[in-house]
Amino acid sequence: MPKLAEQRCLVMGGSGFLGTNLCRALAGRAREVRAFSRHPVEVNNVTCVQGDFAERNDVMGAVEGIDTVFHLISTNVPATSNLDLLGDASQNILPSIQLLDACRIHKVARVVFVSSGGTVYGEVENLPIPESHTLAPISGYGICKLAIERYLHLYEKMHGIVGITLRVSNPYGPFQEAKKKQGVMGHFISSGLRGQAIEIWGDGSVVRDYIYIDDVVEGLMLAAEYTGQRRTFNVGSGKGYSLNEIIAAVSRSLGINLDVRYEASRAVDISKNILDCSLAAQELGWRGRYDLATGIDMTVAWFRDHAQPKI
Repeated sequence: MPKLAEQRCLVMGGSGFLGTNLCRALAGRAREVRAFSRHPVEVNNVTCVQGDFAERNDVMGAVEGIDTVFHLISTNVPATSNLDLLGDASQNILPSIQLLDACRIHKVARVVFVSSGGTVYGEVENLPIPESHTLAPISGYGICKLAIERYLHLYEKMHGIVGITLRVSNPYGPFQEAKKKQGVMGHFISSGLRGQAIEIWGDGSVVRDYIYIDDVVEGLMLAAEYTGQRRTFNVGSGKGYSLNEIIAAVSRSLGINLDVRYEASRAVDISKNILDCSLAAQELGWRGRYDLATGIDMTVAWFRDHAQPKI
């Protein structure tokens, strides 16, 4: 696979949290960068193609002439996906197959897909979790992610499109919008700056693996250039933190005590999730650079620069 400097790249979901950060990084490294989204993408040296992920003609037009597609689109979140399983599947799995078919028609060489390291494994007994662990998601969100992984494998076997999956843990950083339920970190920081209380489902003991967005973006770009035979990689910090520890870390960075309200736990939340990322280090040469405290401080700094007035 050629280096990024020779690749024409398409970012599906270019206006979102992951997409915005990826477009900004690719703009200085790839031969051409195109972003597909329902909303405008305003990144220098990136061409925005507005359209609907579910519309075949929109997707076909976006894919034409592209070498590598980064598939970042997801229309739901784990917490609510079980409320409408049919809708979740129809809005994510079927359009993803349609995207892969567009890639087949336009002879796209590679698709890099962002799956969910936090949901595809389900409840686990041994930590950290390797890619070879049993896959038993307990949410429609995780099942959809896993199904798309399988279709990537099928399209490579049938049509030769290289499909690389990154099972990302819980990313956080600039451009993470709390109003879109894109993660606890953005929600906690935004709420703290606004002087609003935050709600925690359960007692705050659930443990997750959090990773700063720049490390995720680096993993995506390395996956675009990867020439080995492995196809699925965990991308996380390899360390676990409880929600209570995250609250304490965000409070320290903000210089305030967050106002926390504890609610009943949810069945969709697994108790612990920490990823084993040694395969990504071995095959991609990828390692996370930012520890939790540094990542939170950089995220808080960005939110302070972009904060809305208190309401």
